Amino acid sequence: MEPRVAELKQKIEDTLCPFGFEVYPFQVAWYNELLPPAFHLPLPGPTLAFLVLSTPAMFDQALKPFLQSCHLQLLTDPVDQCVAYHLNRVRESLPELQIQVIADYEVHHNRRPKILAQTAAHVAGAAYYYQRQDVEADPWGTQHISGVCIHPQFGGWFAIRGVVLLPGIEVPDLPPRKPHDCVPTRADRIALLEGFNFHWRDWTYRDAVTPQERYSEEQKTYFSTPPSQRLALLGLTQPSEKPSSPSPDLPFTTLTSKKPQNPSKAWGWLSPNVSPPASPGP
Repeated sequence: MEPRVAELKQKIEDTLCPFGFEVYPFQVAWYNELLPPAFHLPLPGPTLAFLVLSTPAMFDQALKPFLQSCHLQLLTDPVDQCVAYHLNRVRESLPELQIQVIADYEVHHNRRPKILAQTAAHVAGAAYYYQRQDVEADPWGTQHISGVCIHPQFGGWFAIRGVVLLPGIEVPDLPPRKPHDCVPTRADRIALLEGFNFHWRDWTYRDAVTPQERYSEEQKTYFSTPPSQRLALLGLTQPSEKPSSPSPDLPFTTLTSKKPQNPSKAWGWLSPNVSPPASPGP
């Protein structure tokens, strides 16, 4: 890896990795070459970019401290806010550069995704994007089959969070990095894609490879909850709702309860004594 890329990668890793994220460099051209023009990133091919994903550790190392901070706004999803906060810290760590950040959930005005996250993860070598075309003589006929990325260390127990683009930084000699094909057999690929498409709620497709770490039970509970219900799961209320406690503090609760507990009795996983130290983060 050329020195400039290594330097920038180290800087971004120093900002993100202590909070459960991983960072992978790639060229914009690698991404654009796999997609039709409508999905291209409008930058020169050699432009340097970084794929950012979250590991199971992000829940404890980033989300919990973030929810303890003063940064949470109740109108949007806490995870999206947390990720946006940390990606913005990348901008702050490199003020001399005109950094562009695209989160995985961002769309254009016509609802077209601004980034196809799984394609980006594949070309960056972060995770292998298994698609129907990767199964010889597939058995699904006219059924629609969505693809899924598998990480060589975490299986499906991770999430792609976005890309960091560095316009003006071009790296024509950056060597391509192929993702590890960790589900190489036809039978296992069929099982993976069927598990993801038809049984995704039972989490089993995520064990397509034996992971080094899985989501905790409280993390599974949280991510199983529809985003619109996550604030209630945390024991939080929208500003328009009647407060459940006269306390000026946010009434956090535990993830083990389907309904918010009495805030005055909540001890919760958001206690500063339970969560990892927030330094140097939120």
